[in-house]
Amino acid sequence: MSHYQRIACLSTEAVETLYALGAQDVIAGISGFTVRPPRARAEKTKISGFSSADLARILAVQPDLVIGFCDMQADICRDLVKAGIEVHQFNQRTVDGILRMIAVLAALVQREEAGKVLIASLRADIAAARARAASWTRKPVIYFEEWNDPLMSGIGWAAELIEIAGGTDAFPELSAQPGAKERIIADPQDVVRRAPDIIIATWCGKKFQPAQLMARPGWDAIPAVRNDMLFEIKSPDILSPGPAAITEGLRQLSDIIARWQHQQERPA
Repeated sequence: MSHYQRIACLSTEAVETLYALGAQDVIAGISGFTVRPPRARAEKTKISGFSSADLARILAVQPDLVIGFCDMQADICRDLVKAGIEVHQFNQRTVDGILRMIAVLAALVQREEAGKVLIASLRADIAAARARAASWTRKPVIYFEEWNDPLMSGIGWAAELIEIAGGTDAFPELSAQPGAKERIIADPQDVVRRAPDIIIATWCGKKFQPAQLMARPGWDAIPAVRNDMLFEIKSPDILSPGPAAITEGLRQLSDIIARWQHQQERPA
């Protein structure tokens, strides 16, 4: 065969994309954090966590290609290369990067046409969100909290999706940083000073606790807290840089901003 037949996926977005391309038969193993599609968890062998992985478990599914993502998987991907396995290490951090990842995966499994269809559908979702936002006269400032201890602002594609949906990222200088440590907000009062209109929490697999956030010293002065504009987007819907970040994450962001817009229209 002229394309890969046994692909081990170390991150959820690669699994989601291969299923969306109709190429699920080539998936030999998946990350235990895989959530899309739900059937993947029943059908495929779990071979890794996200930042943790056991070389023997990956090799046991006899992959002819391993798909990795970001610096947190760099060590295991290095070890796989040393073991003689082909590895493709993605590192997409932008919306364009997500679309490019889809095109590359489609080429790797000779599903180029399916890739084009999927990308066109996602571009249509993006265009629809932009069109919806175009009618709004004010962009709300949005603080996207990726983690609560320490406080961590959102990653690049999340900030970009906020802009597409018609908002303004409260910490643009942090979202430009690829590493989690570089996106830590050392002083919680920095959030108070930026006075976000909306707060969106995505505590990376941990349930958001609004009361805990509202109890932070001084945060009762934040417009988002005063106006009950606190929302959760589940991490699989926006923190995995694959199709769901657009089909789910962007859609939810757009609806949240629409709700804020309607609140602004109400008489005081």
